[in-house]
Amino acid sequence: MSSWGGYHRYVTVAEKKQKAAKKLAQLRKTRPDIAPIIIAGTTLAHTWWGRSWNKNLERYADFSNRIGRGKSYVRHGAVLDLQVSAGEVNALVQGTRTRPYEVGIRISAVKNASWNRIKKQCRGALFSLSELVAGKFPREFSEIFFAEGEGLFPTPREITLACSCPDWAVMCKHVAAALYGVGARLDENPLLFFTLRRVDINELVGQVVEEKTDDLLTKAKQKSGKALHGADLSDLFGIELDGLPGVSGDALPEKADTAGSPKKSRRPPRTPAARPTRRAAGQKKASLLIEETIKRHPDGIRVAELEERTGVSRTRIYAVAARLKRDGTIRSLGHGIYGAP
Repeated sequence: MSSWGGYHRYVTVAEKKQKAAKKLAQLRKTRPDIAPIIIAGTTLAHTWWGRSWNKNLERYADFSNRIGRGKSYVRHGAVLDLQVSAGEVNALVQGTRTRPYEVGIRISAVKNASWNRIKKQCRGALFSLSELVAGKFPREFSEIFFAEGEGLFPTPREITLACSCPDWAVMCKHVAAALYGVGARLDENPLLFFTLRRVDINELVGQVVEEKTDDLLTKAKQKSGKALHGADLSDLFGIELDGLPGVSGDALPEKADTAGSPKKSRRPPRTPAARPTRRAAGQKKASLLIEETIKRHPDGIRVAELEERTGVSRTRIYAVAARLKRDGTIRSLGHGIYGAP
């Protein structure tokens, strides 16, 4: 809308928020899986992964001069939908027109050489998945992951941007808002970062299990090897394995008998089921609580509300929900929304 001077009328923040909220309500009627970016307060990201994503974008001259244009957009709720998949981010961003603009962001996978180097640098480090996702790791790992051009975060050359708006600039306000929206989404679920960069987080965690297993088997010979094969690896090594397909005690190959002596008759090793650990008991209790809470909400419950009701960390909720979805116990009603089947 233009005024008498030919200039566009100033639109207040309240008007922008109202317009975005109205459009979001309309879209929800036909797209129940829509996943808007909602920023509480002025801080765009709170976790290590979310903050590092934003910091990475801002450190490159190609982006730093224009990406700031998206901050106000993402803060007042203009990012009506943002979906993250392998190598792609697709978003709907409300602009000045009635119809939201379509934003497409393509990101190259982490180069094999970089990924192999990172795995090698992390070799032998014993940290749990929950600590990795929460960003609670030694400073040297932070420097490895965030290394410019060599870490896990993409460079401008690895990012392709597109928007349906008429702005001639590659980095328009809508694209910038979507990029900041990715940081906010990583706050909700840091595991999406590894999906986006097309690398398997299990390779970082799983190699610790395998290497530690081999080390213990070498030192303890056959006796320890048999006990270890039936042990609760997640408890023994302090590594969260629940919800990670392809990483479990059963997935480890059974070690051959290297003692060179006749086997003696002995009682079979006790299984984790016969001797539950405190960690295992706590995880089972949390899983049951999450499952029961979701089942009481057939119309869906958000992860943030699950976190508040159960007291279980958001990272743990996502891991348990992934397993329950595979089992058909619950269903996904949208990004971060789960309900009874």
